[in-house]
Amino acid sequence: MPSCVVSVINYKGGVGKTTLTANVGAELAARGRRVLLVDLDPQASLTFSLYDLDDFEKQLAQRTMLQWFQSFVASGTAPPLDRYVTVPPAVNGAASGNGGELHLLASHLGLIEIDLDLAAGLGGARFLKDHPRYLPVHRVLADALADAAFDGYDVVLVDCAPNFNMVTRAAIVASDHLVIPARPDYLSTLGIDYLRARLSTLVDQYAEVADSSIAPEILGVVHTMIQHTGSGILRAQRESMERLERIEIPVFRQTIRENKNAFTDAGTHSVPVVLAAERTPAMETLRYDLQHVTSEFMAKTRV
Repeated sequence: MPSCVVSVINYKGGVGKTTLTANVGAELAARGRRVLLVDLDPQASLTFSLYDLDDFEKQLAQRTMLQWFQSFVASGTAPPLDRYVTVPPAVNGAASGNGGELHLLASHLGLIEIDLDLAAGLGGARFLKDHPRYLPVHRVLADALADAAFDGYDVVLVDCAPNFNMVTRAAIVASDHLVIPARPDYLSTLGIDYLRARLSTLVDQYAEVADSSIAPEILGVVHTMIQHTGSGILRAQRESMERLERIEIPVFRQTIRENKNAFTDAGTHSVPVVLAAERTPAMETLRYDLQHVTSEFMAKTRV
């Protein structure tokens, strides 16, 4: 079993979720950690930030989380997950030197259909807790990661889709912690509070069914796309950050400043920003923010 499993999630898209996952993972690898990234977002942005399209088609298209979940749906038993692990060459070349590694379980656009298949197997969108398949479906990822093949990983980072559907629920059941990247705006604050409520409901529901409990902890909200003025953080964003403090959700001290290029692409040349060769002032600023978020992540998780 990995030392630590962390899901990165937000109901709202376009908040830098994949950028954060890719860069924290790459920075951890550069600092000597053995890291597994799991791409559960059907958009597959994390996968395509580490592999170009040609390499994906040649090497990965039939070796993704889509095929793994399809096998589980078809047979009721998941195949060994380690068969689907890949080693992105470019980022590992950039991270080499301290003994760390970064591996990937790739996503696929077809993964969106798996949510429907899993929900259908549990009686529909209500995920009936008295259904005999409730635990096997919710625990499918947790049980797979408990295999001895994953014992050597210091941390698993799961890039979740922006929803609370069945694949995301399976990721949360497998997780020790959640990290929530968010832009500091009113809708993001509402979404975070709603996510916390859904998490609490899942924990309670799971406890009613299982002999054991789960306790995924919100490690913190990471404020992304921060805009600065001469007097500091933009006033509207600062007010949203203060609203979040009032609902008592943990928040990372380090914020990530806005950089449209970096948040459009998680990386360039299949290497995330923290390890990229580009050294423009804007990229150096973003790299600083991401490195300090990683340091705070390490302190919180003790990885």
